[in-house]
Amino acid sequence: MELIEICRRAKEAKYKVQDLTTKEKNKALLKVADGLIKDTKTILDANNADYEEGKLSGMHQGMLDRLKLDEKRIEAMAEGIREVCALEDPIGEVMESFKRPNGLKISKVRVPLGVIGIIYESRPNVTADAFALTFKAGNAVILKGGSDAINSNIAITNSIRNSLRSLNIEPDAVQLIEDTDRQVTTKFMQMNEYVDVLIPRGSAGLIRAVVDNSTIPVIETGTGNCHIYVDKDAEFEKAIPIIVNAKTQRIGVCNAAESLIVHKDIKDSFLPLFEKAMKEHSVEIRADKDSIENFDAAVPASEDDFYKEYLDYIISVKTVSDVDEAIDHINKYNTGHSESIITENKEVAKKFLNRVDAACVYVNASTRFTDGFEFGFGAEIGISTQKLHARGPMGLKELTSYKYQIMGNGQIR
Repeated sequence: MELIEICRRAKEAKYKVQDLTTKEKNKALLKVADGLIKDTKTILDANNADYEEGKLSGMHQGMLDRLKLDEKRIEAMAEGIREVCALEDPIGEVMESFKRPNGLKISKVRVPLGVIGIIYESRPNVTADAFALTFKAGNAVILKGGSDAINSNIAITNSIRNSLRSLNIEPDAVQLIEDTDRQVTTKFMQMNEYVDVLIPRGSAGLIRAVVDNSTIPVIETGTGNCHIYVDKDAEFEKAIPIIVNAKTQRIGVCNAAESLIVHKDIKDSFLPLFEKAMKEHSVEIRADKDSIENFDAAVPASEDDFYKEYLDYIISVKTVSDVDEAIDHINKYNTGHSESIITENKEVAKKFLNRVDAACVYVNASTRFTDGFEFGFGAEIGISTQKLHARGPMGLKELTSYKYQIMGNGQIR
């Protein structure tokens, strides 16, 4: 289908989706979740074709992990949709209301954004997550996945559309641009006549390309150069499991830790424990000049290392003299995603929470919790690292706007 036709149909569909009641939307979401489970074999066959092609083309292990689906991940996709179904419908919420001296009654009411375009890479679960959240929030969505997951995305989208069609709900509530030509992607970014907002999810290069080329308003979902700072008042038995989880549970995700910062007063006692834990997971350590002597096997960290989102079994290490230096280092090198401090000092923790410039700031917890599902939002559309409209995990409310509804009784100005 031509891109212009996809966009035109989405613009028509958005008004039909906006008219659906909460009950109708929830019924459709449950049907879609069940449909994904029913279509598991078809989806896995399509995903296997993408995965094998990715291996043949030399795709990095972290990206292969993002691409790969199995029965458990499809079940998680379906559960994410059911979680969205169980959430309160934000549409129609009266955010505030007031009465003017002339008698006008003004209400600020939450409404859908309209047509949402999502450009993403590798992770086919985004297809289901994006549909669930945009649909529950009353929007139509146009999806543009990467060529590396095209077969998976087609299979998932077809399953969703078939479930909607079976309930006589407009299937164009979700559409996938199947053309993988980059020129089509660039052209999509110019469809401001039809698309109300564009959300990129993927690499720094993809996000920058969308920001630079789009004539549609963009909600930026940034990369994750996430840090964990181990303060001198940290409990080591807390710190090690948190770092292991943040670094190694899944390497190819934006909320994985990429850098360790350690207070100089504890480096001699803490870093050998840290190295032992990293060795157990085959993580390469790239250390600064003040900490490299504490390791048996580490390579010197370059300036570039501190800027990197590795998405790999690699972590950089920086030594600091106090929390202020740690905060300055983070604010210089981070991407505004997720940062964590391990400390038992409440005043130090409070300073870290207040001064670190990031969407999510943790005390004594893994950065891996920056996730819509973990926050109780159900699935997420992405994690915004910008400050306008939405920041952090974007759930239902972040996919809405508002309008003012004014009730009068003959007033004129």
